[in-house]
Amino acid sequence: VQLQASGGGLVQPGGSLRLSCRTSGFTSDYYTVGWVRQAPGKEREGVSLINSADDTTHYADSVKGRFTISRDNAKSTVILEMNSLKTEDTAVYYCAASEFGDRIRVTSVEYLTYDTWGQGTQVTVSS
Repeated sequence: VQLQASGGGLVQPGGSLRLSCRTSGFTSDYYTVGWVRQAPGKEREGVSLINSADDTTHYADSVKGRFTISRDNAKSTVILEMNSLKTEDTAVYYCAASEFGDRIRVTSVEYLTYDTWGQGTQVTVSS
């Protein structure tokens, strides 16, 4: 499995950014793709995830109502739409994925033991 993240940048508070994670190499129909961020001096934090089994999604409380994760199957891409950005959203954002042999769904963004990680993309929210 390979993951290619893109879309980070500098944005003012209240602004929006769209992160994309292009995926390839899945051999199972059942997988989870998540976005995990890490701010300087802080531990990695699960932000959001989506399950291929049924397109269920989960979000960290800190981003609920502001971030939306979705899949574009035609483009093999997972998208994270980030709105109403805050300075505390500043971090390196990673997309990550795990494949499963059965119809398994990850039910918490606290799941961080993904099998595959993409490179990070920097998101900076600053005036």
